Amino acid sequence: MSATRNDATALVSAAPTPAAHTPFGLDGADTCVRMISPGGVFEPNAAAEQFLPYLDRLTEADHRRFYRDMVVVRKFDTEAANLQRQGQLALWVPSHGQEAAQVGSAYATRPQDHVFPSYREHVVGMIRGLDVVDILRMLRGVTLGGWVPEEHGNFHLYTLVLASQTLHSTGYAMGMQLDGSTATGNPETDQAVIVYYGDGASSQGDASEALVFAASYQTPQVFFLQNNHWAISVPVARQSRTPLYLRASGFGMPGTQIDGNDVLASFAVTAKSLDDARAGHGPSLIEALTYRVGAHTTADDPTKYRDPDELAYWVARDPIVRFRNYLQGRGIEQEFLDAVDEEAADFAADTRRRALDITGPEQSVIFDNVYAEPHPLVAEQKAWLDRYEASFDEGEN
Repeated sequence: MSATRNDATALVSAAPTPAAHTPFGLDGADTCVRMISPGGVFEPNAAAEQFLPYLDRLTEADHRRFYRDMVVVRKFDTEAANLQRQGQLALWVPSHGQEAAQVGSAYATRPQDHVFPSYREHVVGMIRGLDVVDILRMLRGVTLGGWVPEEHGNFHLYTLVLASQTLHSTGYAMGMQLDGSTATGNPETDQAVIVYYGDGASSQGDASEALVFAASYQTPQVFFLQNNHWAISVPVARQSRTPLYLRASGFGMPGTQIDGNDVLASFAVTAKSLDDARAGHGPSLIEALTYRVGAHTTADDPTKYRDPDELAYWVARDPIVRFRNYLQGRGIEQEFLDAVDEEAADFAADTRRRALDITGPEQSVIFDNVYAEPHPLVAEQKAWLDRYEASFDEGEN
């Protein structure tokens, strides 16, 4: 992949490239699928050849949609972080830098598929029909989970317990097999599951157990591993001495490494993997090499453990800048790019307005849906709380 470097922009060419910053060779590994060079030139490498037919599914409108969603979600991400700093959210989980991996893979899904996120897949939820303000409600602590997946494109709930969603997704995929909702030969109804997790989560036991069961039962499933190089303050090089996609072979499934800052590579590889899953060919793993530009969460300070040269290296490979350069090379009009910037600013402003209008639920909601049927113990606890709350009013009189 080093051949693509000559076509990079001046910023990319000038960026530092010490080997320590790319332990698994983003620029040097021939096995890493890339469609677009860091400078925005369409020149697929050898690893990308088998996936090229999947790009034929895309239209000019799809390219515009990819760019629009990446720009909009980054502006939303920035606004949400500001809201947290101003005390409007308990926590925020940034996605800056990972937009291409998420947008490409999300558009590779079909409406009937089920998506299991971790906790920073904001744009995936948006693409699947989720109102992103629901994410803010959850992180403000005023909902009991966030949303109903069936009402939002089968986009399941955020999971803050690392890697537990890998087990949830595998169990769901096994259920699909039992229900006969996959591998029927009908691409309009056959279902698949995609689960998002990170390099840190890949070190958890739950992830290994999920991979064991997925391989054993040949589930219709794609494991989408976003390797953003940092599990909070632990670098990925300390977690694994080999590229993470190679772990797939140990479980008996195919693994593919992609340039996670290349939205076309993300789309094409995920589309093929999901097609294979729906057709009954079993699970697969995709490792998307990307980077967490911001903090792990707003409770984190990455300046305490990250080399600024490493950050500069990855900022120079920004996925949005790369795709904008690609579109400009194809003759995209400046009016479209300006309109997207304006839309993103409006979206962020509307997000802020709606976030400031969020109110907490009635306290009694904590007793709802604890059991499927009314339960005397829950009723007794609710009555006690009502009496307790009323006692404060009595004390004022």
